[in-house]
Amino acid sequence: MPIARRQFLRSGSAAALVALVGEARARPAGDGRLGFESVPATLRDAVTVPPGYEARLLYPWGAPTGIAGAMPAFAPDASNSAAEQALQAGMHHDGMHFFALDGRADRGLLVMNHEYTDEQLLHPEGARPMTADKARKSLHAMGVSVIEVELGPDGWRQVLPSRFARRIHGHTPMRIAGPARGSPLLRTAADPAGERVYGTFANCAMGVTPWGTYLSCEENFQVYFGASKEALPTAGAAQQRYGLGAGSWVDYWRVDERFDLAKNPNESNRFGWVVEIDPFDPASTPVKRTALGRKHQESATCTLTKDGRLAVYMGDDSNFEYIYKFVSRDKVRPGSDAAARAANRDLLDRGTLHVARYDDDGRGRWLELRHGLGGVDADSGFAGQAEVLIHARRAADIVGATRMDRPEWIAIDPASGEVYVTLTHNVSRGRPGMPAADAANPRAENIFGGILRWREAGGDAAATSFAWDHFALAGDPDLPGAGARYPSAEADAFGCPDGLHFDSGGLLWIQTDMSGRAIGQGPMAALGNNQMLCADPASGRIKRFLVGPSGCEVTGCVLTPDRRSLFVNIQHPGETREGTSGTPNSAWPDGTLPGSARPRSATVVVRRRDGGIVGT
Repeated sequence: MPIARRQFLRSGSAAALVALVGEARARPAGDGRLGFESVPATLRDAVTVPPGYEARLLYPWGAPTGIAGAMPAFAPDASNSAAEQALQAGMHHDGMHFFALDGRADRGLLVMNHEYTDEQLLHPEGARPMTADKARKSLHAMGVSVIEVELGPDGWRQVLPSRFARRIHGHTPMRIAGPARGSPLLRTAADPAGERVYGTFANCAMGVTPWGTYLSCEENFQVYFGASKEALPTAGAAQQRYGLGAGSWVDYWRVDERFDLAKNPNESNRFGWVVEIDPFDPASTPVKRTALGRKHQESATCTLTKDGRLAVYMGDDSNFEYIYKFVSRDKVRPGSDAAARAANRDLLDRGTLHVARYDDDGRGRWLELRHGLGGVDADSGFAGQAEVLIHARRAADIVGATRMDRPEWIAIDPASGEVYVTLTHNVSRGRPGMPAADAANPRAENIFGGILRWREAGGDAAATSFAWDHFALAGDPDLPGAGARYPSAEADAFGCPDGLHFDSGGLLWIQTDMSGRAIGQGPMAALGNNQMLCADPASGRIKRFLVGPSGCEVTGCVLTPDRRSLFVNIQHPGETREGTSGTPNSAWPDGTLPGSARPRSATVVVRRRDGGIVGT
């Protein structure tokens, strides 16, 4: 998500949890691959799903995680303590995965990210003044939840308590692994060895390893660090490339010295990583995998190479940033049980990090980021491979990677092996002093975004070359000059694609993240609230499946192995068009009138009323 979207004075209005489509329907059901009625674009303050489907609330902010003997209820006035928040669902749900238990589709672990906080909603008295207790509660409201869920006669429910239940947050002890472990740039007074760190936050997209662990991505970590103007040293090139020193969303640094850039300049280097978590072992220590490079992590999508090694695709979610691929040195040990997780525990620590170059002829190259190669050396300011990984953005600059329009989620077609990435938007493209439009990013002042895809040479994820094209250029096709282009005439329009997920049947689920200040306005007027669409890449058809409540982002979806239940996250309902000056425009899911309840991000589960496969 863009930094500009992160406002701490939110707002909201009335919302019912579920609303079946009551307006005119956009299009009747077609073939069995997309066998549901497309829902219309709407500004309704509700979760809207097709006829024959239902959506139910499952896990909202503040719900107990399910840790035995410690299940505090949500306080509607936000008076839960920091200690209680550490045992409850965090704020602003994002990436998510369902891990089946005992191979069952009706019982499993739901693991999800909590990306950021809305300080105005989190505390009874709002964001100011910052206190040590507020900072602690705020850090506890981010990170990751592990909850157990099961399907019963009345639908899905959370298992309370559960031996698997866990909250991982901004104070959870973690291990640093890989080539940057112990680097002088990761050492602090509290951790002179540079091997241990407290916490993860700014957790956005995710990935899942073949051996059954969860990869959480630290995105906009930079805005939690700050200092007084007098004490803040002039930010060097390395800091500036990560947005450090430009101000913070939350003034943790006033009450917690580890967030003070002047007093602890290395602490920020310990964030911006992919974090590996074993959801089946609540006593396990999460690990920050430095071999995958430090950036504003967005997605860590895994697949196997032809010879059995692991490839991990990652985006860097900022304007003009890059797309990366890590290929492990060693082969994956098969399986997803405890033995497999133990056998592969260090696999992500050794391998090669690459960055993508998209050429104008529809071909592309993976450029290796290795010390001593391509100008990435001591002369350009890199003492060794650890610094290449800590400052991966600068290394990518040097080797000549293609600057993209905010690369976000990445998904792989299980049938063709093609790799899809959402490019959410980049309104700065082509402006004075900014990179111009190019073949891979063809629109100046790109407000709508799109979806790009590529095919690795030989169908091998280990390849160093690929062919690429655009799957969709988003936007309103009826708007003159929008430049929208969809793969089929039977495609519902959308803007700012963000979340992306292929189900096992080969359907592509697309989620959108238009700014709350843009929804229903100007060029976005015809697109309605943020939504989730379902695409059939084979035919190019795209149909709108779900529309979220006012101001929300729709993000983080996953289906059960039988494809009969779909979990989806509704993030930051109530984000206003006016930004910090507005009042909440949603009270979803608890309220019915503006201001009647605090908006709460939440996980909902969508099912067909007849129990059939979702999307067909």
